[in-house]
Amino acid sequence: MAKPPEKVSFFERLKQIGQVFAFTAKQDKWFVPLLVAAVLLPLAVAVLLLLLGLGWIYIPIGIMVALLAALIVLNLRSNAAMMNAAEGQPGAAASIVENLRGDWRVRPAASSTTQFDMIHIVIGRPGVILLGEGQPQRVRSLMGQEKRRLSKVIGSAPMYDFLIGTEEGELPIRKLRTTVMRLPRNLTGKDVNALDKRLGALFARPQMPKGAIPKNMRPSKGMGRQQRPR
Repeated sequence: MAKPPEKVSFFERLKQIGQVFAFTAKQDKWFVPLLVAAVLLPLAVAVLLLLLGLGWIYIPIGIMVALLAALIVLNLRSNAAMMNAAEGQPGAAASIVENLRGDWRVRPAASSTTQFDMIHIVIGRPGVILLGEGQPQRVRSLMGQEKRRLSKVIGSAPMYDFLIGTEEGELPIRKLRTTVMRLPRNLTGKDVNALDKRLGALFARPQMPKGAIPKNMRPSKGMGRQQRPR
């Protein structure tokens, strides 16, 4: 059973907001000016309405609107900054999906090469999602291998695949979040659990390495003669 999410205290939440603020300000030169404008404009309007004799009620309203605008700017610009920082980083696609709302079972780098090409496997309500990162030609080869491997155990569950990149036919990492969230919900929670168990059993099976067996792993010549019945 999944563990319930731990409660975050008020001070820990403030610390997290401060970390996001510092990161975004470092990555985005327009963040601070936009944040200042989002705070000052509602306050200026509230003060103007007060001076026009419309009452003190607009001061708390202006403060609330300013706080809301600041949170909106922080959310939008921090997401954009994180996507820019994640672009080109190995494993970034798996990390983004792991932090999405909902029940997503992510197996990072389920298949990979020594050149940092990798296929991440995601199980969720849409079905099985393959995310490829790395050199396109090698990743497409890995993707084909994983499709053939998974098709034997997923049954009728839908399978989607995306190659992360910036070229034509590839999915930019900044669009990964919205693309995954917009996929149709084809499975129930029970189906997701059953599918996760089948894939868990598949990945638990040891796979023989491809290619020639290293000399230090080969059986000695005498072992075959010793095992023969006399």
